Amino acid sequence: MPDTPQVDASDFQPRFPWWGADLQTLASRLLPPVSLAPHASERLSFPLRDGTDDTLLALLDRPAAPRAGTPLVILVHGLTGLESSRYMLSMSRHLLDRGYRVLRLNLRGAGPSRALCRDHYYAGRSQDFRHLLTLLPADLAADGLVAVGYSLGGAMLLKYLGEEGTATPLRAAATVCAPIDLSLTCRNMMRSRNWVYHRYILGQMKVEATAGAAALTADERAAVMGSRTVWDYDDRFIAPRYGFGGAEDYYERCRPTRFMPSIGVPTLVVAALDDPWIPGTLYEGYDWAGNARLTPLLARSGGHVGFHGTGSAEPWSDRAIARFFEKGAA
Repeated sequence: MPDTPQVDASDFQPRFPWWGADLQTLASRLLPPVSLAPHASERLSFPLRDGTDDTLLALLDRPAAPRAGTPLVILVHGLTGLESSRYMLSMSRHLLDRGYRVLRLNLRGAGPSRALCRDHYYAGRSQDFRHLLTLLPADLAADGLVAVGYSLGGAMLLKYLGEEGTATPLRAAATVCAPIDLSLTCRNMMRSRNWVYHRYILGQMKVEATAGAAALTADERAAVMGSRTVWDYDDRFIAPRYGFGGAEDYYERCRPTRFMPSIGVPTLVVAALDDPWIPGTLYEGYDWAGNARLTPLLARSGGHVGFHGTGSAEPWSDRAIARFFEKGAA
C-alpha cells in the first residue's frame, strides 16, 4: 500500500484562504464537490431486526485498484449529515486511492435512510452501530473492520467502543471533532457567538426529524417544531422518546467520557482546540494517560471538521487517520 506521510498535531497549518476557526468550519460548505471517480459505488441496505421495520442505507465504495488484506472502513456522519457530506466523500476518496473499501453509512432516519425509517438516531444510539456490524456480508468483513466517526457520529462511536471493550470486531477506530461532553458542547453551541451555527443546525434537525417516514405523535411533532434551541429539542423530543429523564439526563448517560476509559482497541481522537462548536478545554482536560488505547491528536486550529491545511488539498485529518490505520489496523 502506498505510504502515507507521518502526521502529528504540529504538522497542521491552515492554508489560504481558510484562516481562522470559522472559515475552517465553513470550508466544507464552500469548497467544490469531491469526485470518487474512477472508483465505483453501490447501494447496500440493512433491514434492522429490532421490531421497528426500519432500514439503514449505505454506499459501498470499491477501489479501482484494491489491495488485498485491507480492512473495510465504515464512515459515520455527524448531526444532520449523510453519506454525501463532503467530509465523508473526502475521507472515502483518500482511502479508496490507497486500496481500501469504504462503507458510508446513513444513520437511522438520516439522509436516504429517512424514507425507510420511522425512528431516529441520537448521540447515544450505539445499538444501531452494533447491530449493523452483525449484518455486514461476510466478504466485506473478512479482512477486518475499522471505523471513523465524525462529530455526533464520533460521540456515538466512542460510546460503542467503551461498551464493547476488547469484544468489538473493530481492529481500530478514529473520531474527528467528537463532542466528548454533550452537555457542555450544547451549552457552547448556544452561546451568542455561535447563533448562526445554532440556528442553522436546529433548522436542519427539525427538517430531518419530521421528514419522510418519521413516525411522530402530534405532541412530538409540536415539540420538535416548537423547539427554540438544541437543548429544547433534546429535552422535549429526544429525551422522552428514548427513555431519558430530560436533556441533562440524556447528555450525562451518553457522555463519551464515561465510556472512553473502557475502550479496548487502538482509537485515534482528532480534534481542533479552536473548534467553535466543541470547547477545546474538554480535550485538554481529559486524562489521556488513563487509557493507552487512546491516541489524542489535538491541533491548535482546524475548526469543526475542517483541517484544510498547507501541503495538500486533502484535509489533514484524512491523512492522519489513514496513517493511523496503516500503522495499527491494516
